[in-house]
Amino acid sequence: MAYRAEPPDGGWGWMVVLSAFFQSALVFGVLRSFGVFFVEFVAAFEEPAARVSWIASIGIAVQQFGSPVGSALSTKFGPRPAVMTGGILTALGMLLASFATSLTHLYLSIGLLSGSGWALTFTPTLACLSRYFSRRRSLAMGLALTGVGLSSFAFAPLFQWLLNHYAWRGALLLVSALSLHLVACGALLRPLSLAEDPVVGGPGAQITSLLRHGPFLRYTVALTLINTGYFIPYVHLVAHLRDLGWDPLPAAFLLSVAAISDLVGRVASGWLGDAVPGPVARLLMLWTTLTGVILALYPVAEAPTGLVALTMAYGFTSGALTPVAFSVLPELVGTGKIYCGLGLVQMVESIGGLLGAPLSGKGNKISRWAMAAVFYHGGCRGELI
Repeated sequence: MAYRAEPPDGGWGWMVVLSAFFQSALVFGVLRSFGVFFVEFVAAFEEPAARVSWIASIGIAVQQFGSPVGSALSTKFGPRPAVMTGGILTALGMLLASFATSLTHLYLSIGLLSGSGWALTFTPTLACLSRYFSRRRSLAMGLALTGVGLSSFAFAPLFQWLLNHYAWRGALLLVSALSLHLVACGALLRPLSLAEDPVVGGPGAQITSLLRHGPFLRYTVALTLINTGYFIPYVHLVAHLRDLGWDPLPAAFLLSVAAISDLVGRVASGWLGDAVPGPVARLLMLWTTLTGVILALYPVAEAPTGLVALTMAYGFTSGALTPVAFSVLPELVGTGKIYCGLGLVQMVESIGGLLGAPLSGKGNKISRWAMAAVFYHGGCRGELI
């Protein structure tokens, strides 16, 4: 384990950025492109959309609720073995899902098993990255999380092509093979020991301190509200477009349009977070407000041009809020508590990830997008507390 008095703002940290780039692609790039499978599962199992929505929602919730486990394992054994184990679990879950004969099987394989693997990969990797950077933290986060945008751009049409040629079972086998590359991402991580680590105490003392930390608790509530609406477009957008008469491939391609804008938004926001003086939280308030406004406009847009414009705008603003959201947390709790802090945030956020898509699936198209917009505005108000 390398020892530093303070984050090096570079060095091996750029390899950690590379690892986080591919890891975020293989976790949230897959999750955000899973709307392509949504229509296939509805048809294959003859189940309502609300029940099928639970597949992705359970996976998101398990990933976030299990994040403290990933944090604890990383604190004890280091992030490398935790992430490599998570990659194996993720690939195994997708493999078993290809043999599913009911939605329950998909809940257990993708939702529970792959979700557990995601819990062991995402939080430890970003926490490790946060410890390598200080002045360039927002930019490093932005670059690392561009993997989500690039993979969403590639995976949505790729998954649709795989579905057309190999059906959903064959497509899930290939997604399993892709997920196994998370093991290589974990192998690139190198833990870093900082001067403040002995001061913050063990995991138990850190958790107790964080639960008494008012700004941290309010920030967690705000991110939970934002997370409730975050995945609604990626779960329901393809089905929404199909209801409007779009063909499957163009509908899936619109997710790629959002991914391109997401990519630009993450890099731009990461650069602004380091370049603009003042608290990074102000940028987060700006992006969440704009995202909520855009979602509120979806029900009144039916022309293809308007839907493309809204999707591009949503991709940019929702992508822009992500790196600054993770950059604010080390400023609140310090780099010594980042493993426990990020783990607790992800655990509480799981409530929003679990309920958002199924709740919106029960309403009509107007209430679906209005609900997402309300959650985003609620998160913005939480930032002001």
